[in-house]
Amino acid sequence: MKKVAFYTLGCKLNFSETSSIGRMFEARGFQKVAFTAQPDIFIINTCSVTENADKKCKKIVREARKISPDAFVAIIGCYAQLKPKEIAEIEGVDAVLGAAEKFQLIDLLGTFERKPAPQVFASEVKEVRHHFVEAHSFGDRTRTFLKVQDGCNYNCSFCTIPLARGKSRSTTIEKLVQQAQQIAQTEVKEVVLTGVNIGDFGIIEGKRQEKFIDLVKALDAVEGIDRFRISSIEPNLLTNEIIAFVAQSKQFVPHFHIPLQSGSNKILRAMRRRYVRELYEERVQTIKAKMPHACIGVDVIVGFPGETEADFLDTYHFLNALDISYLHVFSYSERANTAAVALEGAIPKHIRSERSKQLHNLSDKKRRQFYEMNVGRTGTVLFEKDIAEGLMEGFTENYVRVVAKYDPLLINTLKKVRMAAINTNGLMEVEELDELAILSEK
Repeated sequence: MKKVAFYTLGCKLNFSETSSIGRMFEARGFQKVAFTAQPDIFIINTCSVTENADKKCKKIVREARKISPDAFVAIIGCYAQLKPKEIAEIEGVDAVLGAAEKFQLIDLLGTFERKPAPQVFASEVKEVRHHFVEAHSFGDRTRTFLKVQDGCNYNCSFCTIPLARGKSRSTTIEKLVQQAQQIAQTEVKEVVLTGVNIGDFGIIEGKRQEKFIDLVKALDAVEGIDRFRISSIEPNLLTNEIIAFVAQSKQFVPHFHIPLQSGSNKILRAMRRRYVRELYEERVQTIKAKMPHACIGVDVIVGFPGETEADFLDTYHFLNALDISYLHVFSYSERANTAAVALEGAIPKHIRSERSKQLHNLSDKKRRQFYEMNVGRTGTVLFEKDIAEGLMEGFTENYVRVVAKYDPLLINTLKKVRMAAINTNGLMEVEELDELAILSEK
């Protein structure tokens, strides 16, 4: 029995696909082991959103070779699709598989015996066209990531994802409900809906046949899953109908992650985004009007070509005034074959770094304000299995990270708690565990 280990870079969608590929290996008689357990095979699932993701791939290959010098190393994922020849030249790589081939790697690579030269299986991304491969994570984390959509029909000037994953496509609501029902038979308490552009769900065989709101309504009726969480969704696709439904749902939690990318309409146009900041502000206000304690996360890019100091301050002040909960901040990274690399006004990297630092500080401030708003409230925490220094953590339905004394009975359970205070690490402390049991029974 050969041992196989996995390493995943990037988004929740990558995690869902890695987990599904792992189950394929186990079904074929392979033993799934930890990365450090001297496996016979390493599968590295890559991201290529930023330059750092590319560098991380090379570092992981080096680490794999140190751990198990004779192992077979295969690279899959977005970076593999975009730059297969470049990856094949990395010392220690045995195979590279693109978007159309990654789910066939067991059949393509056979016995996983190392050859004199790396094997490359990477067809044009158009080959994936309408092909949607179902995937969900299981057993890797407390939550399960359910893939509901893949690819993207948008052409944002900074993004390589359409080149790496192809056109937007989905499976049917019926099949996703069946997957959710299967997940409900396990110990999973929370399912996160994931994809490249999940609000664009419903394109099947190249035609729009269903809508994301109908998927949400269908999943809400699935029994046996306590929570559904919507991952990143574009502001122009987050409709008032979706917001209103989540507000009255018992299973879909009040947490939205909505990419903004810039608070300057000038920069949004240059990025080829499909909205203006006024629409974004309207979405935030609508959410907060219906769900005052909802958590709202924001993606933002600093240092995009042509972003003046005034443009950056426009973004900063816009975000500072918004009732949001945290930021995911990215420094603009030049990516080959994107429209943005040809734009004038490149921002020096030290300025990108300084702007990133300012927004990270703003994020800390926003998160602190959001947590302070929740002090004294009750919430339901899904406790995770990771333990450190006698403490365990978990998230409330509105994404407040809670810390409590370790109790093995609480692992992967939902408990109603009272949020008491914010500790020095910025985490929410709750009442003593003996009081938690009382609260959970009320």
